[in-house]
Amino acid sequence: MEKGRVFTLSQVAQHKSKKDCWLVINGRVVNVTKFLEEHPGGEEVLIESAGKDATKEFDDIGHSKAAKEMLLKYQVGVLQGYSPSEGGEPEVAASKESNKAKEMKAFVIKDDPVPKYKAFVEFFVPLLVAGSFFGYRYLTGATQIGY
Repeated sequence: MEKGRVFTLSQVAQHKSKKDCWLVINGRVVNVTKFLEEHPGGEEVLIESAGKDATKEFDDIGHSKAAKEMLLKYQVGVLQGYSPSEGGEPEVAASKESNKAKEMKAFVIKDDPVPKYKAFVEFFVPLLVAGSFFGYRYLTGATQIGY
C-alpha cells in the first residue's frame, strides 16, 4: 500500500484483530500486524489500542527515537484531515553521537531530581533515633522487667 493513502477512522476501526491490527499514531495509519510478536510491551498492548487513535498511549510511554522511526516502516497511510508535515516526522540525526544522546533521553519517562542530602537523611536519621533511644534507656537506668 502507499504511504500517501488516506483513511478515515471508521476504516481503521475495521482492523482491530490479532490477524489484522492497525493503529493511528500522530495521524499516521500504521499496520502493526507483523510487529505484534516483536513488541517489547507485549502484543496485548497493541491489540487493546487496535482500530483507534493510539497517539496518547504512544506518547505517554516515552518511546525511543528508534521506535518513532519504526512508524515509517509500518505506515500504510494517513488519517483523513492530517497532512504528513504535522505530527512530528522523526528526524534522522546527522551524527551517531548526538543520536545516541537523544535516544538515551527518550528512555527517561519521568525526570525526578533527588536532593543530594536524601541519602544522608535516609541512612543517618534512623541511626540517630535508635542511638538516642538506647542512650536514654542506658542513662535513665531502665531495668529489664521480668515476668
